Amino acid sequence: MWGWLLRRLGQIIPTLLILSVLIFALQQLMPGDPAIIMAGEERGDPQVLAEIRAELMLDRPLWEQYGAWLWRLLHGDLGFSWRIRQPVGELILEKLPVTLQLGLMAFVIAVVIGVPAGIVSAAYRDRPADWAANGIALAGISTPNFWLGIMMILLFSVNLGWLPPSGYVPLTEDWRQSLATTIMPAFVLGGGIAGVFMRHTRAAMIGALGQDYVRTARAKGLPERVVIGRHALRNALIPVVTLGTIELGRLLAGAVLTEQIFSIPGFGKLIVDAVFNRDYPVVQGVVVVTALIFVTLSLIGDLLYMAINPRLRVA
Repeated sequence: MWGWLLRRLGQIIPTLLILSVLIFALQQLMPGDPAIIMAGEERGDPQVLAEIRAELMLDRPLWEQYGAWLWRLLHGDLGFSWRIRQPVGELILEKLPVTLQLGLMAFVIAVVIGVPAGIVSAAYRDRPADWAANGIALAGISTPNFWLGIMMILLFSVNLGWLPPSGYVPLTEDWRQSLATTIMPAFVLGGGIAGVFMRHTRAAMIGALGQDYVRTARAKGLPERVVIGRHALRNALIPVVTLGTIELGRLLAGAVLTEQIFSIPGFGKLIVDAVFNRDYPVVQGVVVVTALIFVTLSLIGDLLYMAINPRLRVA
């Protein structure tokens, strides 16, 4: 077990190194000159532009820029925002709780709706319950987030007046108002993912219910709920866990459209503003943190496999 964990951690280091190269290299393809944007009204002065480029190391070779950035990164320094003149780490720590709250709420909604619907759909295959679950899942997957968000604002905010249409209130200030401002965007994000969870859970459960050990459990006279909940579901959860780690990573990386519609100041809005303003350190910092989130969730998913399926621990 520990040997496997050490090998798994050893694979993360070269993965992150390759990602750092890709992050830095692909960013150089972005059009525009950050020095011109930062110069503002003095963008026509060559001396000002030269001083800004020297300050930002834009006049150095790319390999030297990458080396300096990687050295700072290894020491936990994500650099300074060129536009806001604030440490990138502080900006990320400021926005991360917002995205964490929104992403986790959306993930809980997706799991609570999608996984039970998939189990019911598989248990009552080719029956009205199966057809209804499939129809709802396809509707959730097919509905664009921006359209659903606008419709929810019109219904629950404009017409009924139940929820605020936009904005964000931190949990530490007023947890009721915080939930009120995030429940609609969380449902918009979680609704589509719930459909994906439902389809994967249904497919995995149908495969598990056809296995020999399930037929043996039924032949022994075990109740159907025990056969489904204790025997079939546990083995069917492995592909669902894989999907869950991917979808949770996507949610924590920020949902750009949803955050823009509901004016949520999270990761999505931060990186969009940074891209438009050619604020390279912020873009790099957000992408690096996002990569770390995905790598960490992948490792957690592997550990959950072993907790769910004892055969993997033996192997």
